[in-house]
Amino acid sequence: MIETMKSNASTKTKTWFITGASRGFGRIWAEAALERGDRVAATARRPESLQALVDTYGDAVLPLGLDVTDRVAATDAVRRAAETFGRLDVVVNNAGYGLFGTVEEVTEQQARAQLDTNLLGPLWVTQAALPFLREQGSGHILQVSSLGGLAAFPTLGLYNASKWGLEGLSEALAQEVGPLGIHVTIVEPGPYGTDWSAASAVHADPMAAYEPIREARRAGATARAPQDPQVTAAVVLELVDAEEPPLRLFLGAYPYPVVEAAYQKRLETWDAWRTLATKA
Repeated sequence: MIETMKSNASTKTKTWFITGASRGFGRIWAEAALERGDRVAATARRPESLQALVDTYGDAVLPLGLDVTDRVAATDAVRRAAETFGRLDVVVNNAGYGLFGTVEEVTEQQARAQLDTNLLGPLWVTQAALPFLREQGSGHILQVSSLGGLAAFPTLGLYNASKWGLEGLSEALAQEVGPLGIHVTIVEPGPYGTDWSAASAVHADPMAAYEPIREARRAGATARAPQDPQVTAAVVLELVDAEEPPLRLFLGAYPYPVVEAAYQKRLETWDAWRTLATKA
């Protein structure tokens, strides 16, 4: 797979800034970029978790400790990356986690923490990176959303809210910075075998009233096998090498029928209630 990545790679060395690079998509994409000769400022809450990257790729890696909910720290991390490598080409807002619980079950602290990480974290990093990208007149921001950023699912309401918010923010951002030479792509993965629903997840205290809902969700999750996240690496390299990248990109085929059905239902509902709507 690495040879394929190299053959498809642009000849221009790119500098990446990746949040949440200790594991999951962030780690996989960091390794793919480094393997083909790019440079990566890799961030994680625990910078020691990035040591293996430094041991393998040396000065091509800048390991940075970062909690994306800390706006000052995000600004400092982006500045250090730009000063160390001289430019930023690809900014990947990947850090995030899943909060599992019905809307009634989620606590105020859990809700705020979810939005702080999944929505405000990307905002702080994006705001920190834009002055450098504007000065260059180029750059590509990848906002890691989700299938859950386009279709909502029971027991994931606050996660959905964070990703739907990221989608809206990013669509507006793309229109604002496109004329400045900066691209924005919202990456929307389907189910992959990362630790999003395992070690990284937070679970609200369950209420018995919602157990049938949870049981139905568990049955649905068991029915599908998550894909290997490693296969996304070559796709993301091709994405960042594209001269005119898309605003949105699914990862995997799984999201297509789910999102198509969700949008069709919305269109049907709007149309069925058009008469009442027009009275307003």
